[in-house]
Amino acid sequence: MADPTPAAPVSLKKGALVRVNRVAYTNSLEAGASDPVAPAYLFEGPGEILAIQGSYAQLRWCRPVPDVWLRLDQLEAMPGG
Repeated sequence: MADPTPAAPVSLKKGALVRVNRVAYTNSLEAGASDPVAPAYLFEGPGEILAIQGSYAQLRWCRPVPDVWLRLDQLEAMPGG
């Protein structure tokens, strides 16, 4: 059976518009350290990658919410982006 967590996307870079992959995020360390129910905007996007350090990306949303750091393998490029 295939692993539901996708490999780290190589094409994501600073400035890319992304959304969070629900399957990859669910039951992750980051999800466990956050609110029990993740806000919908994470999965709807777009969030913009501000910086990348190692396997993590700093994301900014077009909303009045704080920036967040998530693993690159939990992100997917926005369609058409």
